[in-house]
Amino acid sequence: MGSGFSTSNNEGSGAVGLGDLPENCLAMVLGYLDPTDICNLARVNRAFHRASSADFIWEPKLPENYRILSEKLMFYGGSSECLGKKDIYAGLCSPVRFSSGTKEVWMEKGGGICMLASWKGMKITGIDDRRYWSHVPSLQSRFHTIAYLHQIWWLEVEGDLEFEFPAGSYSLFFRLQLGRPPKGQYKTTQHVHGWNIKPVRFQFSVSNGEHATSQHFLNESGKWQRCHVGDFVIQSSYKPTKINFSMTQIDCTHQKGGLALDSVFICPKKLDLVR
Repeated sequence: MGSGFSTSNNEGSGAVGLGDLPENCLAMVLGYLDPTDICNLARVNRAFHRASSADFIWEPKLPENYRILSEKLMFYGGSSECLGKKDIYAGLCSPVRFSSGTKEVWMEKGGGICMLASWKGMKITGIDDRRYWSHVPSLQSRFHTIAYLHQIWWLEVEGDLEFEFPAGSYSLFFRLQLGRPPKGQYKTTQHVHGWNIKPVRFQFSVSNGEHATSQHFLNESGKWQRCHVGDFVIQSSYKPTKINFSMTQIDCTHQKGGLALDSVFICPKKLDLVR
């Protein structure tokens, strides 16, 4: 850029800076940028800061049903009427717990909604019997506790959720690990057994009639993995979608153990999960 096209006001120098442009022109330029760049430019000067709050910048970046989501997830009723679109965007990007703290939902930068469903809200065979399961504190879980399976003959995990997901394509995963998550420097996979004999069966069904089934041999120890169950499409943003999901290994010819279960993860199909 030329020396006369700067972000300062340059009073008395005769030079024209970006800060001298009309606020609505600045806002139109900002509307082409992604949220991170908009927020960075808002720090340049007061003109950029004021322009960055224009509703027409942020409304296209919000989900179609943002009014429903803001009423459901933000702290008080009428939030879609009382707050600017920038504040609604920021509020929806902040993770929110619901369903007695067993589910967490947030909006990604691109406007897609993600959800985690903790094992605490699922029906799990023998979960309260310490011969089979331990509830282990872990900083590796967003819910701060994982379920660790010592050993069992019959494994069945079932759960469900209902939410107003914006229209779009979504993927569903189970977050698992073979081996007990480390506590400090302590880490062990010595009790992992039985998962390489028969595959684990994963499935889900959606209230719109879609369903998916997949099978996975669990054979990678010592690291968290997302087991992809399948994808589904939501057509309407304005009615709740109910999803039932399950994970089973019910072949009683052998015991299996050494499995850590954290959560079910639902996210937009286009989301980059390499992180």
